[in-house]
Amino acid sequence: MNKTMKEMINILLYLLGVLCLTYLVITFIGQRTKVEGGSMEATLYDGDNLIVDKITYRFRDPERFDIIVFPFRYENNKFYIKRIIGLPGETVQIDSQGNIYINGEILEENYGKEVIRPENRGIASEPIQLGEDEYFVMGDNRNNSSDSRLEIVGNIKRDDIVGRVVLRIWPLSRFGTLKHPAQE
Repeated sequence: MNKTMKEMINILLYLLGVLCLTYLVITFIGQRTKVEGGSMEATLYDGDNLIVDKITYRFRDPERFDIIVFPFRYENNKFYIKRIIGLPGETVQIDSQGNIYINGEILEENYGKEVIRPENRGIASEPIQLGEDEYFVMGDNRNNSSDSRLEIVGNIKRDDIVGRVVLRIWPLSRFGTLKHPAQE
């Protein structure tokens, strides 16, 4: 075998290795995603580019206030980015003043952009009992978000969670990690 042929085989093997490694990283470790719309304002904005950690939830369960990515069940290749509000086994309800209740107690949080208007309580105007593998999620822009309050989204199954958002990489002016409860 001549030297040129050996170099071509080495280059092909190198490229094959890079492709395999890229596939493994995207499938099991992390991936980039882009925010479309304003449902997570004032935390995330339309056009923000994010890195999703796909490995953490293999070792621990999602926590309240984590920002997660999950597929929209009625449209292929469409993913939602929302914040976890209710955990498995809990009961979630939103009253007419916009207060969120978890198991009958007001949820202390400051992620909502504004108070939830009565017409935006959705199915959470009545108590919602989460199953043992279900999460209740909401956008931070509470009056402009398609989330668990709508039957078309509903509760999110644990197996449907792709991962948690950990880093904003674009725009550079807002580059940085996103705080999660376990990090605070």
